[in-house]
Amino acid sequence: MLAKIRKLIVQVDETRIEMGRAVTPPTRRALAMAVIENPFAGRFEENLDALIAIGEELGGLLGDKCVAALGIAPGAAQSYGKAAIVGEAGELEHAAAILHPKLGAPLRKAVEKGAALVPSAKKRGGLGTAIDVPLGHKDAAFVRSHFDAMEARVADAPRANEIVVCVAVTDSGRPLPRIGGLQAHEIKGEDGLR
Repeated sequence: MLAKIRKLIVQVDETRIEMGRAVTPPTRRALAMAVIENPFAGRFEENLDALIAIGEELGGLLGDKCVAALGIAPGAAQSYGKAAIVGEAGELEHAAAILHPKLGAPLRKAVEKGAALVPSAKKRGGLGTAIDVPLGHKDAAFVRSHFDAMEARVADAPRANEIVVCVAVTDSGRPLPRIGGLQAHEIKGEDGLR
């Protein structure tokens, strides 16, 4: 293991009723977060390969934890997203190194396929900082029913020398979607858009 993980948190959000109407089946979103040590906290480092490798490791670990928490087969996952919060002794580029170069491939493996870009967010913050993990359909970015977000927050993180890395996976879109556009059952999943 490359990442020095202080804490792992996994949670599931299940919506059964929206505006007094039953949501059948309920919509479910899973969030997995790793609180890790930032190896470059407090100093500038030109080469961020260590964080890129950590991102690759965490993409699979957190993606697998989300799928397991939902209790679904990997192919049944519908949406995904990623985010990171860097503690004050780090820099925003540390989050970018974890999220962008290599985290996506193992996350896509965890959810089977994933032709669409993985939506992402990053910020710097202190203990208890919240971030919205953006969500989009894993195979077709134009599926409006799956445009969503899930708030991530760890009460005691990130400490100054830490990074909170988040992955979210769903087994559905939003509750009661009705704004039109491309429907999930209509996607081809070839170009990541439609």
